[in-house]
Amino acid sequence: MAGLLWIAKHSNGNGPELWINEYADLGQVILAGESAGGTIAHYVAVQVGAAGLAAVAIERLIIVHPYFWAKEPDKFYQYICPTSSGADDPKLNPAVDPNLSKFKCDKVLVCVAEKDKHRGRRVAYYEAMSECGWGGTVNFYETKGEDHCFYLLNPGRESIEPLMKKMVDFIRLD
Repeated sequence: MAGLLWIAKHSNGNGPELWINEYADLGQVILAGESAGGTIAHYVAVQVGAAGLAAVAIERLIIVHPYFWAKEPDKFYQYICPTSSGADDPKLNPAVDPNLSKFKCDKVLVCVAEKDKHRGRRVAYYEAMSECGWGGTVNFYETKGEDHCFYLLNPGRESIEPLMKKMVDFIRLD
């Protein structure tokens, strides 16, 4: 969120970085992330909407294999976020987020892997976004026969190309 707020300082063309003032189109921002980064990108888009930050227009959000939990988080998450309320934590379970309908983004692409042990949680996220009334469109893409973040373990896999094509096509603004 701090990074997006820093970018927003350039919305009037007088921000601290001249190249952003000159070349960036803050009316067409794309957020993306994979695994925990996808969860963070989602949460930033929710916070932008909840805060009413109009200086930056998030056009697209791509989340690949996001880190969401449906019930209780694992011990690792409890260690790094000891104040988390578990299943009621909006960072882990967007369906319970009272600000979900304020989500600030036009289009979302949710990418999942068929063999990901938490695939159901990613599908539940897609369904929550489809039903929450935020006013944008949500798209779903599943890579068959693959596991969580498979592209990191073997970057030469054939299944990476269709995933990359889907993301590139999604990024292309209308």
